[in-house]
Amino acid sequence: MAAANMQRDHVKDTIRRAMSAPLLSIEREHELTRAWCEHQDQAALDELTEAHMRMAVSTAIKFRGYGLPLGDLIQEGVIGLLEAAKRFDCDRDVRFCTYAGWWIRASMQDYVLRNWSIVRIGSKSAHKTIFFNLSRIRAMIEQVDAAAPIARQKAAEKFRVSETDIEFMTSRLGGRDQSLNATLSEEGDTERQELIPDERELPDVSAEDTLDLEKRRAWLASAMTCLTDRERRIIQERFFSEEKVTLSQLGEVLSLSKERVRQIEKQAISKLRTGLAGTRGEAALASLGR
Repeated sequence: MAAANMQRDHVKDTIRRAMSAPLLSIEREHELTRAWCEHQDQAALDELTEAHMRMAVSTAIKFRGYGLPLGDLIQEGVIGLLEAAKRFDCDRDVRFCTYAGWWIRASMQDYVLRNWSIVRIGSKSAHKTIFFNLSRIRAMIEQVDAAAPIARQKAAEKFRVSETDIEFMTSRLGGRDQSLNATLSEEGDTERQELIPDERELPDVSAEDTLDLEKRRAWLASAMTCLTDRERRIIQERFFSEEKVTLSQLGEVLSLSKERVRQIEKQAISKLRTGLAGTRGEAALASLGR
């Protein structure tokens, strides 16, 4: 609790100092940016960033709706502000405050995308555009519910993204992450994870399946002894190799025609069925087809 209060007081102090910092005239801003760009004057950079901290604060406040700490958002704004100072070109006819505004906003957007969900939301610039305009896009689509595809197309055209990206992001952003350790209610202590069904097989069922599989393999191995070497090779290559070999490929290896290999395969399967007749081993032939 004490740490939280200290953090809150620090944020308030940062906001208070940012809002009380004097504004710069165009001439003074130009002097400072020139001193920093040409001479790496640290004092000029400090005055420049301090005067524009109010931009970082005001932008951070606009991003509070994403549920992230205001202090962290302000810090990201400062990072964007310093990046703007690093990249600013004094010879271009652009105000530093205008240029810095874009970098501050971009830095905060990246921070929100990285931290809004523990699962990566999206990697394309289109996903970023949709994320920060999601409410407007949804409003456009919901206005004409009967013609949702048309509304989605118009939204895609308006924000210059694809309909596929809109569909992906709207489904991906349907809800926030929820902890499996969170309780279902404030009064109880039952956690969400306790209600997730275990889809694994019961131990007795799993053990029974394993035994059945071993029996089928034993039956099949015994029946395979009735085959000739060539028949056994064809069955092995056709049904039990990692990559099933085609009839044509086997024909080339065995110097036989494709049709002849097919006939031998059919004959071998018939022998296996005969060898397994009268037992429960017919199930072992499932992998060979019927």
